[in-house]
Amino acid sequence: MDYVFEKIEVPGKHSFIVREIQLAERMPKIHSHLNYELNFIVSGAGRRIVGNSISSFEPNDLVLLGPDVPHCWEILESEKHTPPSCITIHFTENIIRSDFFNIPELEVIETLLRQANLGIFFKGKEIHDVQKRLRKLLHLEGLESYIELLNIFNLLLKIKDVEYLSDTLAYSRNFSRDLEQINKVYEYVFLNIGEGIKLKEAAGLVNMAPGSFCRYFKKKTNLTFMEYVKKVRIGLAAKMLVETDKSISQICFESGYNNLANFNHYFKTIMDKTPSEYRKMFR
Repeated sequence: MDYVFEKIEVPGKHSFIVREIQLAERMPKIHSHLNYELNFIVSGAGRRIVGNSISSFEPNDLVLLGPDVPHCWEILESEKHTPPSCITIHFTENIIRSDFFNIPELEVIETLLRQANLGIFFKGKEIHDVQKRLRKLLHLEGLESYIELLNIFNLLLKIKDVEYLSDTLAYSRNFSRDLEQINKVYEYVFLNIGEGIKLKEAAGLVNMAPGSFCRYFKKKTNLTFMEYVKKVRIGLAAKMLVETDKSISQICFESGYNNLANFNHYFKTIMDKTPSEYRKMFR
């Protein structure tokens, strides 16, 4: 899978833009940008990649991302006959460095935005209220739009049921410079996940010895190389469970496992559901 750095222009005299967009318009590529992003799924389902995390997404999912966090929302083939869409807010990257945020009452928002480097997945009944505010925000301008944005932040701060999607604590500028190297490894894993992944081959892509490569990968992603491979395998298996009628044993082998017990164990560990339970969610 390709990685692209996306530049999102926030118009002059604005600190953010809000749009309802068709997910199908986006290329299924891992990308990042300097902006903060709040993403609400209106319709559609598929696979979500945030940092080093792979999981499924569905309508009413709400995620806040920090700058430079690699991410991708990939639509399921079975969902492409309907118009999958999302409401997205992009903030300028220097929003928390502005004088406006430098007051005690807004310190909690600054803290929330800093945590967004992990990719925050909000859950619970409060999401319905956030959705109504986002719908309203689409039709506001000027000071009214900024007041409504603060109302949305206030709702987000009250949500206690959250999940941090990425294991990586932050994506620094140094990480951004390393993305080309890391992306070579990501692409190798995605292309060879069903055939067999070889540590020596992965290390050779970045001109490192296996031991040095393992330390490098762990430092840059906060995952060991094999932990990452397991997550990709389970992500691929989850995709096949939803999109195909293949048996669980067939999916086990096609996602790179040669032992059904191990496959079931890792799937339950990562997805918190057995493969059969996960499939039933989409049937």
